[in-house]
Amino acid sequence: MSDEILKLKPEAVWKNFYSLTQIPRPSKKEAKVIEFMKKFGEDLGLETIVDGVGNVIIKKPATPGMENKKTICLQGHLDMVPQKNSNVDHDFEKDPIDAYVDGEWVTARDTTLGADNGIGVAAAMAVLESKDIKHGPIEALFTIDEETGMTGAFGLKPDVLNADILLNLDSEDEGELYIGCAGGENTNMEFTYSEEDVPAGSAAYEVKVTGMKGGHSGLDINIGRGNAIKVLNRFLYNAAKDFDLRIASIEGGSLRNAIPREGFAIATVPADKKGDFEKAASEYEKTIKSELGGTEPDMAFKVTETDMPSKLIDKKTQDALLRAIYATPNGVIRMSDSVEGLVETSTNLASVKSENGKIFLQSLQRSSVDSAREDICAAVRCVYELAGAQVEHNGAYPGWKPNMDSPILKKMLSVYKDNFGKTPEVKAIHAGLECGLLGAVYPKTDMISFGPTIRFPHSPDEKVNIATVQKFWDFLVKTLEQVDDK
Repeated sequence: MSDEILKLKPEAVWKNFYSLTQIPRPSKKEAKVIEFMKKFGEDLGLETIVDGVGNVIIKKPATPGMENKKTICLQGHLDMVPQKNSNVDHDFEKDPIDAYVDGEWVTARDTTLGADNGIGVAAAMAVLESKDIKHGPIEALFTIDEETGMTGAFGLKPDVLNADILLNLDSEDEGELYIGCAGGENTNMEFTYSEEDVPAGSAAYEVKVTGMKGGHSGLDINIGRGNAIKVLNRFLYNAAKDFDLRIASIEGGSLRNAIPREGFAIATVPADKKGDFEKAASEYEKTIKSELGGTEPDMAFKVTETDMPSKLIDKKTQDALLRAIYATPNGVIRMSDSVEGLVETSTNLASVKSENGKIFLQSLQRSSVDSAREDICAAVRCVYELAGAQVEHNGAYPGWKPNMDSPILKKMLSVYKDNFGKTPEVKAIHAGLECGLLGAVYPKTDMISFGPTIRFPHSPDEKVNIATVQKFWDFLVKTLEQVDDK
């Protein structure tokens, strides 16, 4: 499949993107791609730095005659979200991504593609190795762990960069310029449970929710997709009341910034209630498909008999867990008063997993208003503290305040209009761009974010539009050529 990708235009970008797909780079496991980027910079004879947390910085001098231009930092993140369909055997720490051309798009077989943010990184690499693009001084910053904690941006020191302008190449709608983003914070919940014996005369079932779309918990939170954990829990809660259902294990979701696509539980019911239980499961499947069928056409809810578990989660903890999940706020909390169509505040119940006497849950709260983020974090905390769980918050990061008077915004609006005949939209985004953190470290740096069109990031349906990659590249090159003098 490499041949068809390598033939796409612009070849310099797609060549580098394909190279990235061959290097395992899930969040928190970026050692191989860090070494790859270090070698890339050194092989070009450019100043290459790997800082203390693993960010790679590559600096390229201005082309002749452009030395007096403002210094531009091209910024993207090296890690990718490792999501796959449950029927696929794929090891994100070892296996390359099976990317291929599907009509107007490039996508991957049953896994995330890594266009978020591989396309942005690939474009920066193409600038670094170019010999015919006119540009001022370039600093390329490739951060680590953007998807699970923004560790790279958090760890960046204030004496690494000298850029006047930072172009974040991590947005996902061509023709849009982003000048602001939401901040975020994790809420982590933990129940401790004891094990109980399975009652005599029980039947065991596997309860599965699969086929949901999932997606980015910021970008996709307002389009009505279901949350697999909430869908699973709703059935378990009612079955516990109606059929004395007991849970042996529960699992759903995996990443704090992805809407859960799948949920699984092993549970038991009294054998004499099997018929009614299975009938209730069938009715629930119809109900949930009726409610979510428009946005989740491929969702499947199945209950099948399975091997008897050895132990169960104690009933007190089970009841507390099911009630807490049911009561957890999830989805859009408030729309922005100042930016039409922008989600201001949201929360995503991202994961649940029981193992070794513990049940771990995580949610991510986002808001462009710090006080509102703190408020929704407190709401989630209260639900779980009332249920008896231990709760902590971590990973808080600031938002990026829009600046409509930004010089690089004005320049890029002009460049886009001159080259493409229309004015791009100026937006803020309900997601955690690294610009918020980078702006805190480099407050005088003028920043903007843009990119090609990517759909369904953070899910196995992720795809990038081929035509918009060319347009994104052309826009980037023209911007570099026309940047203002210092």
